[in-house]
Amino acid sequence: MSATGTGTGQHVVVVGAGIAGLAAAHRLLTRGARVTVLEASDRVGGKLLPGEIAGARVDLGAESMLARRPEAVALAREVGLADRLRPPATATASIWTRGALRPMPKGHVMGVPGTATALAGVLSDEGLARVERDADLPRTEVGEDVAVGEYVAARLGREVVDRLVEPLLGGVYAGDAYRISMRSAVPQLYQAARTHTSLTEAVREIQAKAAANAQTGPVFMGIVGGVGSLPLAVAESVEARGGEIRTRVPVTGLRRAPGGGWRVTAGERELHADAVVVAVPAPAAAALLAAESPGAAAGLRSVEYASMALVTLAYRRADTDLPDGSGFLVPPVDGRTIKASTFASRKWGWIAEENPDTVVLRTSVGRYGETEILGREDADLVAVSRHDLRAATGLDATPVETRVTRWTDGLPQYPVGHHARVARIREQVAELPDLAVCGAQYDGVGIPACIASAYAAVDQLGGDLSAVRDLAANPVQSLHGGAGE
Repeated sequence: MSATGTGTGQHVVVVGAGIAGLAAAHRLLTRGARVTVLEASDRVGGKLLPGEIAGARVDLGAESMLARRPEAVALAREVGLADRLRPPATATASIWTRGALRPMPKGHVMGVPGTATALAGVLSDEGLARVERDADLPRTEVGEDVAVGEYVAARLGREVVDRLVEPLLGGVYAGDAYRISMRSAVPQLYQAARTHTSLTEAVREIQAKAAANAQTGPVFMGIVGGVGSLPLAVAESVEARGGEIRTRVPVTGLRRAPGGGWRVTAGERELHADAVVVAVPAPAAAALLAAESPGAAAGLRSVEYASMALVTLAYRRADTDLPDGSGFLVPPVDGRTIKASTFASRKWGWIAEENPDTVVLRTSVGRYGETEILGREDADLVAVSRHDLRAATGLDATPVETRVTRWTDGLPQYPVGHHARVARIREQVAELPDLAVCGAQYDGVGIPACIASAYAAVDQLGGDLSAVRDLAANPVQSLHGGAGE
């Protein structure tokens, strides 16, 4: 691996201005590189999108970031957002299941309990009895990887998966728990399952270690004005440091230059780069790498995505009387249309403070493989959201404003074997000098994971592969932010 790509004065082109590409550009500039960021769309930020409804500032994409990983909060502080960081005002969420809103259970790891009593109220008596059988079952091997739902159902019964694991994982990946890789999506559970016969015992050990190494501070963090303001602040910092960001400039070609470096075709122009960071979703990355790395391109083309839509609704506060908490999750097994709702004005104190007469809610619809619901008109998505909200909470008021934000192919899927696929892609990419990749399709879908991926890519250009190896061995688990994430 050449180490010329991040030296002082070296020109690095970053393809993609989502949070991963912007974080890579920011890190490159601190190391003395000259940086050009090229973005095909008309804005920066990718899946992070600030917006407004009924005069209230809100997020129209992801709304929170994991604070127990350092990358996202640290970057926010670096770009001047320290005084706008806020934890959720409440993290008390519910599960809408079996006809009622029930308190979100405590004492579980992504829905997998340490004891049957932890899920009392959510599971039936039969389901709780099935969990108790785990201690008496023979060992279930996890091998190189296993689907979360498959493994948990074998140990604890399908009801645990269908009522709790599925909605929690679905909130992160919009995927199917019976397809999602335990090794990539819930790595701490995978590691514990390899060394324990009982799954509940493994969970209790995870909890005991967490208690012994208790981290202070909130698990999640938001930003006043929305986490969609993070990429805007990073972009501003990149430009203030001399980096160049060009939007509406699709990159259509990437070829090795005869004398070293890369030829980057962007519109009618061709740029020369000493190094390139490819920070775009898998299909676009596959197209760019097809000529120089057919193997990496093939691996990237196999990455599947789920689409979803967020429905944001604003009500007059006088017309609403919501249950306590930050919102609720919805298990697919219950046959509802929405998969979650966030009471945004209650979850984020700054929204309520800025808009005392308005209540903002969000619902999310769409899971992996669901196409019919996402093909509906915006008005239909609003109508089904209002129907489900009425059934869950009794809210029957007419919203003063609604917004539907569609994220087509927004979330990469992590099926069984994902870690091996990523390893093969990276092996192929490593054969090309002065090239690195990063983004949500590799080591985790959350904001800290994308930033960690970007930093590892920058280190790789400098000849340091330790961060890439660490991510491969320890993927960044993306937790669910409570409800409606």
